[in-house]
Amino acid sequence: MMKCAFLFPGQGSQYVGMGKALAEAFPIAREVYEALDETLKQPLSKIMMEGPVEALTLTQNTQPALMTHSMAVIRVLEKEFNIDANHLVSMAAGHSLGEYSALCAANVFDFVTTVNLLRTRGSAMQNAVPVGQGAMAALIGVTIGQVQDLCKQATQGNSVVVVANDNGASQVVVSGHMDAIERIIAIAKEAGIRRVVKLPVSAPFHSPLMEPAAREMRDALAKTNPKPFNFPVIANITACPYENSSSFVRDSLVRQITGSVRWAETMRYMIDQEVDFFVEVGAGKVLSKIMQRTARDSKVCSVDTPADLEEFAKILSAF
Repeated sequence: MMKCAFLFPGQGSQYVGMGKALAEAFPIAREVYEALDETLKQPLSKIMMEGPVEALTLTQNTQPALMTHSMAVIRVLEKEFNIDANHLVSMAAGHSLGEYSALCAANVFDFVTTVNLLRTRGSAMQNAVPVGQGAMAALIGVTIGQVQDLCKQATQGNSVVVVANDNGASQVVVSGHMDAIERIIAIAKEAGIRRVVKLPVSAPFHSPLMEPAAREMRDALAKTNPKPFNFPVIANITACPYENSSSFVRDSLVRQITGSVRWAETMRYMIDQEVDFFVEVGAGKVLSKIMQRTARDSKVCSVDTPADLEEFAKILSAF
């Protein structure tokens, strides 16, 4: 019997125009985008569909926007294609903010709560470190062990750099103080690392510098009441399924702010659980491309547009 996992994208997958075709084709999708605007008292769906890109890429906008688009896809699957995620999905995972999308899809948080949490999270992460003091970089063609060693070399005194995302497929992202990032880039190039790219982000996400944001999220999450999971969700911070405990949910999401996204281990966990169909739900194809390189014998697809939905329905009917 097929085992299906839903994957939810994180920051960087957004693009101007996301959701536009979906909203034009399906009334239920329009309702989801309208609910986003009503919750935030802001026409964020217009920014998603029409830009400007500078407004969409503001962290406080990107995070609720990406989650909303993922949930619009799920609502269309349910209403227009009679595909019930609760029966289809064996487990789910999301990359960084995508973990909130996975929790919303699993009914742990309702949509309005998730939108508000991500608006708070995005703003808190953006404001945690003054612009110019932190940075991130991606190292390509490396092992996690190599990068951990490079981080130790580049960390000096209170100026730190740490692994932010172990994305698998020989891609590791580091995060920390600006001078430490510059050092690790130089050290990596001297070591012959295939490719090192400083990322166009405005803050050092998933590093100890995010502690002010973690404190703010602890306060925000304390006001929530997580519900039981409709299906298992794998936590970024542990690369294992969440415990069905409200305190565990809140604590894991707080720790996620400063902790590393253990995506390579998350993928390996799902493969070890014999998942054989991986579906990226929402904007872009970042996670599906990484999964295709990791789980070469599995079926992988992404569902973003009306055409993707039609193709996904055909794939399911063939199983």
